[in-house]
Amino acid sequence: MILDYKGTAVFYSDQGNGTPIVLLHGFLESSIMWQRLIPKLIERNRVITIDLLGHGQTDCLGYIHTMELMADMVRAVLIHLNIAKSIFIGHSMGGYVALAFAEKFPELLLGICLANSTAQADSPERKLNRNRAIKAVKHNHKAFVSMAVTNLFACDNQIILSEEISQVKKEALKTQQQGIIAALEGMKIRVDRTDILKNITCPKLLIIGRRDTVIPCEILIKEAKDTKTNFVIFPDGHMSYIENESLFLQEIMHFIE
Repeated sequence: MILDYKGTAVFYSDQGNGTPIVLLHGFLESSIMWQRLIPKLIERNRVITIDLLGHGQTDCLGYIHTMELMADMVRAVLIHLNIAKSIFIGHSMGGYVALAFAEKFPELLLGICLANSTAQADSPERKLNRNRAIKAVKHNHKAFVSMAVTNLFACDNQIILSEEISQVKKEALKTQQQGIIAALEGMKIRVDRTDILKNITCPKLLIIGRRDTVIPCEILIKEAKDTKTNFVIFPDGHMSYIENESLFLQEIMHFIE
């Protein structure tokens, strides 16, 4: 389904009945990432997926997609669907958007799960890497996407899950060049929301990959303890919902219940 948001077409889906669950994908992903999990989730819940700005079937809105802008867009979809309170589950960049939403609308959260994500802002080194990535995208965005997606998986899984990785790349390559750059710019300037995570009163969960090369395991364990957030550690990389699919679904279902 499509919602017009500030003149931009936003794609979303709305399935099932029960407690509203909002699923937010990560960078270079789309709502398609959730397709294997949705059949189980909609058995008892109402599941809303949204393609974030410049990703999937949602158009771009300007040249910088801040986490706050995307959170406002998510709010617009929920208003359109007449949904007040809901549980948020965000993977990677989707977690950044979920936290921006939590800062703006804390009273609307029933729970928040950050999967392979963090409340911390980019470090100076990470910001430099974002700038390098933007240059690479401008030079050859297809080559950038191919390399970036592969590096999200643990090394041995890059061979074991080659078919799954090919499918992720195929979907990621549909992301507009402007959408990739706008998201990189937005992530680069996002603020630290550690205090937001710490002070959230609803249930909260961090899903951590022991071999996550994007957000190191040790950093997230410390963050979880410092913010008094429950956490689970999976054995593989940044793409927990693929690399550890059964564990991921199990923990998500347990969190929702």
